[in-house]
Amino acid sequence: MTALTLYPAIDLKDGQCVRLRRGAMADATVYSDNPAAQARTWQDSGFGWLHVVDLNGAFAGRPVNGAAVAAILAAVTVPVQLGGGIRDMVGIESWLAAGVRRVILGSAAVKNPTLVRDACRAFPGRIVVGIDARDGNVATEGWAEASSIVARDLALSLEDAGVAAIVYTDIGRDGMLSGLNLEQTVALAAAVATPVIASGGVGSLQDLADLRAAAAGTRIEGVIVGRALYDGRIDPAAALALLSG
Repeated sequence: MTALTLYPAIDLKDGQCVRLRRGAMADATVYSDNPAAQARTWQDSGFGWLHVVDLNGAFAGRPVNGAAVAAILAAVTVPVQLGGGIRDMVGIESWLAAGVRRVILGSAAVKNPTLVRDACRAFPGRIVVGIDARDGNVATEGWAEASSIVARDLALSLEDAGVAAIVYTDIGRDGMLSGLNLEQTVALAAAVATPVIASGGVGSLQDLADLRAAAAGTRIEGVIVGRALYDGRIDPAAALALLSG
């Protein structure tokens, strides 16, 4: 079976490393007040990528935790993908110039698909689309706004844009440790040619094993894990061994 990349999540709220439940800012657990040190810990644990989200920025529509992101970039050598509040080409260019390997566009992909296409042309291989779904429909603005757009339709509409990957998150499962929505994730990966990164709900090594089995023969290339790593429910070495080729 093909190896899957495991992306440890670093979610930033008010300069701290937190995890939310179902995207609710009021339901945040603080795991570290030093995101850069946390980033180094994940790098030292053997992870080859970091998945960083500016939660305040996602709600505000502009970067808010820029200092924390800059500290993370200075602290590690592994590639970082960053999302949250990035809504224009200036923001994309500045973060890529600062050392971010890939920029994740979520709300912008829904509200300004032309930006996604322009960014993919300008920065091939460095633009990721975040599709956050509640009951199969896309949510935007830090998951605060619901839309009538079906996640699969959004993914298909960007098939020819040159997106490096799609991060597909089931909002209802995010931070709940109840397992990934494998059915919808696999269905999305089967519908598109773009690589898909699964997200939302991983709570155990068994969840990763289930994903590994379900991902066989699909375009699923990785998975994001947050709370289960911070709570110690998943051992980094064991997870990396399980998902390796």
